[in-house]
Amino acid sequence: MSDASPRRRRSGGRAGNTRRTSPDVIRQMPWRVPLNPDRPTEPLDEEGVERMHNASMRILEEIGIEFLNEEALEIFQEAGCKVEGTNVRMGRDWVMEMVGKAPSEFTLTPRNPDRTITVGGKHILFGNVSSPPNYWSLETGKTTGTRAQCADLLKLTQYFNCIHFAGGYPVEPVDIHASVRHLDVLYDKLTLTDKTMHAYSLGKERVEDVLEMVRIAGGHSEEEFAASPKMYTNINSTSPLKHDIPMIDGCLRCIRKGQAVVVTPFTLAGAMAPVTMAGAVAQSLAEALSAIALFQYVRPGCACVIGTFTSNVDMKSGAPAFGTPEYMRATQMTGQMGRYYGLPIRSSGVCAANVPDGQAMWETSNSLWASVQSGTNMIYHAAGWLEGGLIASPEKFVMDCEVLQMMQRYMEPATWSTEPEDLAVDAIQEVGPNGHFFGCQHTQDRYETAFYEPFVSDWRNYEAFDLAGNVWTAERAGKLAKEILASFEAPAMDDGIRQELAEFVERRKAEGGAPTDF
Repeated sequence: MSDASPRRRRSGGRAGNTRRTSPDVIRQMPWRVPLNPDRPTEPLDEEGVERMHNASMRILEEIGIEFLNEEALEIFQEAGCKVEGTNVRMGRDWVMEMVGKAPSEFTLTPRNPDRTITVGGKHILFGNVSSPPNYWSLETGKTTGTRAQCADLLKLTQYFNCIHFAGGYPVEPVDIHASVRHLDVLYDKLTLTDKTMHAYSLGKERVEDVLEMVRIAGGHSEEEFAASPKMYTNINSTSPLKHDIPMIDGCLRCIRKGQAVVVTPFTLAGAMAPVTMAGAVAQSLAEALSAIALFQYVRPGCACVIGTFTSNVDMKSGAPAFGTPEYMRATQMTGQMGRYYGLPIRSSGVCAANVPDGQAMWETSNSLWASVQSGTNMIYHAAGWLEGGLIASPEKFVMDCEVLQMMQRYMEPATWSTEPEDLAVDAIQEVGPNGHFFGCQHTQDRYETAFYEPFVSDWRNYEAFDLAGNVWTAERAGKLAKEILASFEAPAMDDGIRQELAEFVERRKAEGGAPTDF
């Protein structure tokens, strides 16, 4: 990290935050952070919650979690936990004391303060697809990811107002060497988007580089950057019952610089966790809480999110399955337990389908609605995910954004308002039993905004659809993606900050970037 000397700052104060918007290809909903008004679905009764909690605590007390990170082991030893080799057992009273220090709500402020997001409470946030090694479109078929494809997906991330944060690489650009990949992609992310950033916890160099680049992009001093979360990292446990070296290291680096962490065990029932969903969730909770307790001991009050990525495998093939009834219940149960522990919650919008077809959409919709029902605050992979996370697709991205917009509309007060003008008794009296509502003033005053307006869905009858060329959904989505990319304009960035970012990237490349043996 650089010293705390005066930095190149935006001229004209907040004038540097003026944003250009790309030309409207579609009529989309404005940027907003939705509030989920519904009561969460809670499958567990009071006794079930206590049983789930007790099972998770027994795992931590009697079985323990393997921590391969030496610094973490030293910290647990200092805290009075029982450390034997890499196995850490911790008492429930200590775990609950530590977890109780975590905030139930916090904000993430990206380089554009107008894109600040709140994590926790009733807020619900959607993020882009992250980390697939492959790319699929109607034109290319399945290919390995490139920087150009990654940039295109970042442009879609920026364009769609229903996407609130930019997660990991939307497709892994394997045409960039792994030692410098994070530098090029973060430069692209910070210049093509102005939404909240993410850092992979894959070695200290990668984390420190991203921390510095996000700080530079925001025009912050070291002190300003550390004062409140501006970005986050997400880690997965190595189920069953293990946390690896670089991910814990990355989280410790982030919290010490005031940034947020999301802890998301990846537990597949029947493979990496018990075949019963309650057992899989109990294991997942134990894995997550052990890490969150560690982070709260190191920096009390640091921003932490508990994540769920609990699903089942296909018992015939062993392949992961997503959007299943079991996945939905696991998400709901974890959400219920997250509220029990007073933590913000993360889940995902996922599917096992290989192409953007019917299976892709019903599995993704199931997982997204499970997130809504569970009271989730951060939804990863909400747009663009295919093949269990091995493929990112622009067509699927656009199709998913249609679903996300419909969900946001569903959450708007206009859909359930019972104000007198919404109850419309006068309009009903005016029309009476023999008329229609198309021409009445009540309708005329509201017809442009009364209902959700789709941008991918085709609501015409078959004859009109056929006459228009018989274009199926994925084809329509692909065409829209091309139009959005062709007209895309990057959000404004101060020239001095852009130059400082570029210089940082070039210097770090000259120094060799990051090791590839993390």
